[in-house]
Amino acid sequence: MLFAAIINYQKNPELIQATRPSHRAYLTELQNNGKLFASGPFADDSGALIIYEAESAEEAAGLLENDPFRKAGVFASWEVRPWRRVF
Repeated sequence: MLFAAIINYQKNPELIQATRPSHRAYLTELQNNGKLFASGPFADDSGALIIYEAESAEEAAGLLENDPFRKAGVFASWEVRPWRRVF
């Protein structure tokens, strides 16, 4: 099942830049393990959309909780919702 995480970042460009390499390495690991459908920042770098492939909402929440951006405090707020691909 797919779950979309709509995320808002803290307004701290230095923290975002410093943590981005470990965040992207984490996402690469998720992708390699079949747990990431798509991800990317919003054009204004105010946040991001991450679409997880998970068995449950709890698993998707755990994937977000383990993200280096979340652990470093980059994520100011987020919402994880089931998502259905149409196209």
